[in-house]
Amino acid sequence: MSSTSSSRIDLRDHVQDQDLSEEYLSSSSRDYSAGSSPLTTPALSDEEFDFDVPSEDALLAPTQAPADGSEKYIMVIGGLGYIGSHTTLELLREGHNVIVVDNLSNSYKTVLKNVRMLAAHHCKVNSVPMPRLRFFRIDYRSKAMHVLLERYSNLVMTVDATSGKQVVSYQSRIAGVIHFAAYKSVVESIQQPLRYYRNNVCGLVNLLQELERFNIRNFIFSSSATVYGSKANAGLPLKEEDLIHHQVKTQNEAGETTIVEPTIEGLSCPYARTKYFGEAILADVAEADPDWRIVALRYFNPVGCDPSGVLGESPRGEPTNLFPVLTQVLKGDRSNLNVFGSDWPTRDGTAIRDFIHVLDVARGHIAALNWNSKKGNGFSTFNLGSGTGTTVLEAVRSLEQAAGREIPLALVDRRPGDVGMCVASTERAAKELGWSTRESITKCAADLWNYVSKVALRS
Repeated sequence: MSSTSSSRIDLRDHVQDQDLSEEYLSSSSRDYSAGSSPLTTPALSDEEFDFDVPSEDALLAPTQAPADGSEKYIMVIGGLGYIGSHTTLELLREGHNVIVVDNLSNSYKTVLKNVRMLAAHHCKVNSVPMPRLRFFRIDYRSKAMHVLLERYSNLVMTVDATSGKQVVSYQSRIAGVIHFAAYKSVVESIQQPLRYYRNNVCGLVNLLQELERFNIRNFIFSSSATVYGSKANAGLPLKEEDLIHHQVKTQNEAGETTIVEPTIEGLSCPYARTKYFGEAILADVAEADPDWRIVALRYFNPVGCDPSGVLGESPRGEPTNLFPVLTQVLKGDRSNLNVFGSDWPTRDGTAIRDFIHVLDVARGHIAALNWNSKKGNGFSTFNLGSGTGTTVLEAVRSLEQAAGREIPLALVDRRPGDVGMCVASTERAAKELGWSTRESITKCAADLWNYVSKVALRS
């Protein structure tokens, strides 16, 4: 008992846990550089949390019943980042209680307030109760993660399947985990490979061990289209079976059976390799223990933001994705956009990418979570993309149209590791998850510019 009691005191030293239906939280103004180690972050005091509650009546959610200790939660690790925050918001809109774990190394404290505000507004308009939102500012690799998982678990008596004896085990109130807390810069991964392997691979292994300890085996992994490597150079939509991790038997229309062996081709950077290794580890875990239900979502190029203009993409470091760079040019923070390669074998010479609205990505995670809970078995992969390709120049024109101004361009050489075309095949996600994209590239651009314009007005 003394050990458990000590652990819980330690957790309070590292995290702030509040029911955000009653009170907003923020973290301290302490900034983390891209190279800092969140594992050594000093303990936070209660005085460092002081979000103001908005006074607008329209943003007040319906009254929420007190917690009775039986509520189920979805844990979103990295839940205040770009995709994580939009997924957290969509989960709340769908009525899920959410636990957000984020160390704020690549996100901001204001995101939490904005997510809660938008969710409360949705609940007010639709006359539904506001789900619970809890925030823990910790690094998912730290010891505090164990204590957090313990807090949301109960000890129960179960019968051991092998011995038939009664044993004590954990029963968690966390119904599923969505993992976004990976470093994701291609360029940075080349410069700092060990940092990427430590967080993206070693961190994942430690996390899985902790989840297994508390009998949490419903897991959604944020993967990437980069795992397909040079197979993208074939110029065809990429299918999930283009990258497998264990031997698969397939049958053609004539009834002939073919054995497909795992292959890997041309992973061009440490970031891509960390995602591949992450998938391979998850596939092995599910193969060894059939109780695991794991989905890896391979998404392509998330863009856009919530149409409210309140939530968007605001990384702490230098943005490298196309649309954030485009907005910097429009705001005057950059003189021009570098277009890497204008001699690709495409309709206008620029590379083709599969851009997908971030809310479609968020909904894809919820679809995977629901599917995993009902039909999931072992390890599964799904592409999240639009299934159609947009050239870089076409993407530029869409944002020019939304902003009503021209974007200066500089045509430069291709970068090492770039491919000319990367487009998803989305048949599996549509058939099995019942998921497809709702938003167009025009909508992506309009929502992004709406966000950028409102940020400019607020500042």
